[in-house]
Amino acid sequence: MTDQASAETGPAAVPRHELDRDTTCVPRPDAPGTYDTTLSPDWAFGMGLNGGYLLALAGRALGAALPHPDPFTITAHYLTTSHPGPAEVRTEILRAGRTLSTGTARIVQDDETRVHVTASYGDLAGLDPQVRTDARPPRLPSPEECAASFADVAPFRRTTFMDRTEQLLDPATAGWLAGKPSGRGEMRAWWRLADGREPDPIALLLAVDALPPTAFDLGLRGWVPTVELTVHVRARPVPGWLRVSLTTRNLAGGYLEEDGEVWDSADRLVAQSRQLARAPRPREV
Repeated sequence: MTDQASAETGPAAVPRHELDRDTTCVPRPDAPGTYDTTLSPDWAFGMGLNGGYLLALAGRALGAALPHPDPFTITAHYLTTSHPGPAEVRTEILRAGRTLSTGTARIVQDDETRVHVTASYGDLAGLDPQVRTDARPPRLPSPEECAASFADVAPFRRTTFMDRTEQLLDPATAGWLAGKPSGRGEMRAWWRLADGREPDPIALLLAVDALPPTAFDLGLRGWVPTVELTVHVRARPVPGWLRVSLTTRNLAGGYLEEDGEVWDSADRLVAQSRQLARAPRPREV
């Protein structure tokens, strides 16, 4: 369970923040490792629910089932589209070690597995603080400059999912909004949750899949369903804006990859991701 969610006390307590409310998992007394939940329509994007939201929900259930608190590596396969409504998260502990524990989670609706997740959890607070890296945070204009660049673009500003988050796109990766994609397959933005919830490892699982698809910057528009998404959580983020950077280097056979990085306000690389997604078909002119 996330730190912010666990701040609520009592069985009837209602989480203060939307992400915690909509990833609530209630353990089923008659089925150990199984949690009842409700998939919220507030996180709908495209033709189904956002993959990052579903991963965050499964991640929260695994955090309750496993003896370690934080996802280190977590991989989801999206078998079929999930829809708003009642669901179960069925978890299984595969191994519980001293520093890492591994388990699986399945999001099930109508007796059909919608998402299958495998993850290893540990304690991010206990990691060696030494960092050796040549990675650098993405260079973005200030949040104010990014906001001013497309404040009046209604299609970007108003969707059910977008209302849950604030994401201020780097103008260099937002040309597709005006019908002028760069063709580079890049997307960068300042990102945070709209209701003031500060980032934590569960929020990072959402952040890596929260920006518009890089396919838009390639000049392709339409639904881009995720097939598989892997996230490595490297550190607990400090409060403040996150910077999210996504890139696609290869679109082939109708599928593309997105490599992601998430940096916190202390200039630390706090999460890395890679996903395989189905590309929309080019529109005929």
